Amino acid sequence: MATSDDAIRALRAAVSVSPDNVPLRQHLAESLLGLGRGDEAEVEYRAALGTSPNDAGLKLGLARAFNQQGKHSHALVIVEDLLKLPQPPAAAHLLYARFLLSEGDVQRAVTHYRQAQQVDPTARDEELAAQLGIDAQPEDELADGRIRLGRDTDAASSIERVAERPQINFNDVGGMEPLKEEIRLKIIYPIEHAEMFRAYGKPVGGGILMYGPPGCGKTYLARATAGEIKAEFLAVGINDVLEMWFGNSERNLHELFERARRQQPCVLFFDEIDALGASRTDMRQSAGRQLINQFLAELDGVDSSNDGVLILGATNAPWHLDNAFRRPGRFDRIVFVPPPDAAARAGILRVLCRGKPLGDIDYDAVARKTDGFSGADLKNTLDLAIEEILHAAVRGGAPRPLSTKDLLAAAKRVRPSTAEWFATARNYALYSNQGGIYDDILKYLKL
Repeated sequence: MATSDDAIRALRAAVSVSPDNVPLRQHLAESLLGLGRGDEAEVEYRAALGTSPNDAGLKLGLARAFNQQGKHSHALVIVEDLLKLPQPPAAAHLLYARFLLSEGDVQRAVTHYRQAQQVDPTARDEELAAQLGIDAQPEDELADGRIRLGRDTDAASSIERVAERPQINFNDVGGMEPLKEEIRLKIIYPIEHAEMFRAYGKPVGGGILMYGPPGCGKTYLARATAGEIKAEFLAVGINDVLEMWFGNSERNLHELFERARRQQPCVLFFDEIDALGASRTDMRQSAGRQLINQFLAELDGVDSSNDGVLILGATNAPWHLDNAFRRPGRFDRIVFVPPPDAAARAGILRVLCRGKPLGDIDYDAVARKTDGFSGADLKNTLDLAIEEILHAAVRGGAPRPLSTKDLLAAAKRVRPSTAEWFATARNYALYSNQGGIYDDILKYLKL
């Protein structure tokens, strides 16, 4: 320890003689960081950035210093800004992978870890690599963030699926109270009071189909549902199922359901479900029809019970989904997810701003100026506001807290992304509304 202290004192003395020597000050900051003295390292990195404000290495060092002190939101802002560079440093990808893993977004964490190795093949974080299953051996259960299927599965046909344990729950979802209550009634209460529901012959499980404009939180809500009941979360996209060889797609879909049945309670989430369950009347080839028939059979639990399997589907185009999916016992709850109202927008902004340096923000005032914004639009608004603050800080001075004025100025630069969707949905709601399925759209549009 004495030797380390002597080295730090020598470096401080050298810096005092040459205060504008950026490499020297950076060396001092890195030495302090290596000794776990993140607060002192932060001071040195800030001083170095005052001389060289565009140095990516210094910004990354400051992010690491923040992270070491537990100032994760401060670190995340810097890392996200670094990742927007044309050639982000490998270490930025590694640090971002750590943040993603802590949020339960395993697959994106793996992606950024791999991107770090593409930028710099020597980039390595042994602890993180072990947690993600990077460079796993054939006998390892975890590989690239995915848990392998059981050993009794045919090796030629087995697929790997992302296994998540989301760390978010309904408290992290702004607004959407009616939809949350629908999910509680259909999914959460049967799990919490399983014996009571079974006494009345109500199975634990079932399906809810969510539809609405993109960016309004369908996927986020599905992940929060799994977090609410502490269940495994399997997110399924079209690339996880479809294959060119006849019969493989059906087998992949069956294996996904089997995996969910083995891990119950499990939330099985199909994003853009219309891509897998398009209307059979629009199909010319039998292969697509066979896949839909398999999908319907799995939903019905023909060969295996779906008790404890909670199935959520999301689509931006419900009019393209085969009508058979809407039969009771399959997706028997169909819920419209509209853009958030003013109260929900204020709630979403509070969630998005959580952990960031804040001034006195009037969330309700911002919500009133963002009518028609989706959750994604609000996230874009916040990102633009933070970028302006960071750019101003880089030009001269330390970052200042986020204010209402910053958010309102950023909101003027964002156009609601939901308008185009409603232009299409309006026609279906007016002229193709069999059974009143799109009545919620008409109600929202006040038609």
